[in-house]
Amino acid sequence: MKRVIDIVLSLLALLVLAPLLLGAALAIALETGFPVLFRQTRLGLNGREFGMYKFRSMVKNAAQMGPYFTTDHDPRITRVGRFIRSTSIDELPQLINVLTGDMSLVGPRPDVPVQRSLYVEADWARRCSVRPGITGLAQALYRSDATYEQRLNADLRYAREISVWLDLRILIWTIKRLLGRASN
Repeated sequence: MKRVIDIVLSLLALLVLAPLLLGAALAIALETGFPVLFRQTRLGLNGREFGMYKFRSMVKNAAQMGPYFTTDHDPRITRVGRFIRSTSIDELPQLINVLTGDMSLVGPRPDVPVQRSLYVEADWARRCSVRPGITGLAQALYRSDATYEQRLNADLRYAREISVWLDLRILIWTIKRLLGRASN
């Protein structure tokens, strides 16, 4: 049931958001050229690697220019990039990852491979027992203000309590947070 909901809602979102997606792609291309998408290796269900898509929010070759983790005032982030990050538009290409089955609409955010070492084996196994998501319990509760422990606990709680109803609640919470931020 979860997979069917993921496919239907992703297709619907891509259709409804097509003008926004095209506008973001055009803005990125006009500011810094192509490519407009960024593909990063992430870990998914059962720890399998996949390529996660995002709109490119940094200058080209940003990885060669600086630190692994970005800061609020990272000079690698473009003007368009700041806007699409603050509105989470940069995450929308992940709807393609949902359609391909690498991700779900809701689940723990997928980690980059180097983050695997941060987990004890039992926590890693539990976290990877579910498909990663565009949004998750940690994002719905904390946005990006969660500590590592809060995020881990929320991800493990989600993996233990996974249900269609929990997914719907998380989607509603996420939308409310996004709309609340947009009105500020």
